[in-house]
Amino acid sequence: MSQSPLNLPRIVLHDIWHHKWVLLLSLLVVLNGVAVVYTSHVTRKLITQWDHLLQEQDRLDIEWRNLLLEEQSQSEHSRVTRMATKELNMSRPLPKEEVIIRVQ
Repeated sequence: MSQSPLNLPRIVLHDIWHHKWVLLLSLLVVLNGVAVVYTSHVTRKLITQWDHLLQEQDRLDIEWRNLLLEEQSQSEHSRVTRMATKELNMSRPLPKEEVIIRVQ
């Protein structure tokens, strides 16, 4: 009984060649796993970026409201009158000093 020595690499390659679809499906499963991990990573980054943008929007909204309040307080009639009187030495003209101009 003489047996020929087994060539293991040749047997493995022969078996893989006959079952190509198993190898292809295994490769597709691995690629699908990598795609899921990559998609999850990108999604998490986008969600984090979205959260930062929402925080920035809230901050800008608060700043805008504060600027509107400041503009409103700066344009109050009593404040303008007080500043004109004290800082610019302005005063209301007397009725005899008023000049009326009519354009025809």
